Amino acid sequence: MDTAAARLLLVEDDATVRDALETALRGAGYVVQGLPDGTTFDREVAAFRPDLVLLDVRLPDGPDGLALGRRLRADSDVPLVFLTAADELTDRLDGFAAGADDYLTKPFSVAELLARVEALLRRAGRLASPTWQVGDLVVDEGARMVRRGDEEVEVTRTEFELLTALGRRRGQAVSKEHLLSAVWQFDSYDPNLVEVHISALRRKLEAHGDRLIHTVRGIGYVLRT
Repeated sequence: MDTAAARLLLVEDDATVRDALETALRGAGYVVQGLPDGTTFDREVAAFRPDLVLLDVRLPDGPDGLALGRRLRADSDVPLVFLTAADELTDRLDGFAAGADDYLTKPFSVAELLARVEALLRRAGRLASPTWQVGDLVVDEGARMVRRGDEEVEVTRTEFELLTALGRRRGQAVSKEHLLSAVWQFDSYDPNLVEVHISALRRKLEAHGDRLIHTVRGIGYVLRT
């Protein structure tokens, strides 16, 4: 399974937070189903069949996150992460007692959330390290390795994340807004930031072959031969 196939169920009552997390998780290649409360939780678990569940502990309507976690654990071993502003030791212990695999205290960085989600999915065997190819370009996301033909291409972490974001939608035009969200988790739009790093990545890739990252005027970029 690659990241594009991993399904995440997110239950978060704050619409702004929920939208931001959905955008970031989708930008990382996941399929995301967001819910504002737990009233339809059991039905969504059965229908959506998530590979990982993210639960806000304090929900305004219906059962709280701890109750939902206990219900999930009654018949499923799907990885479970609690999201909460409650950071006392007793709160964390309650979360783990309810079946949590991880517990993330608000406010948290999106980068930390993505790292923990990926680690849990790998540990549970629900996420393989994807390797994909475009022309003579081969990218191994697990090993963070980029090759063109027989040559390894040294890229920075940011350049690798940009290439990965393009590679997960290879052959499709990817907007600069999407790249900002996927790589930097920015809400504001700064095209220069994307353009500078794309230019650097292009130079490194084109030192070993023809152009693979093409500009789509008025939209963004596409990775193709």
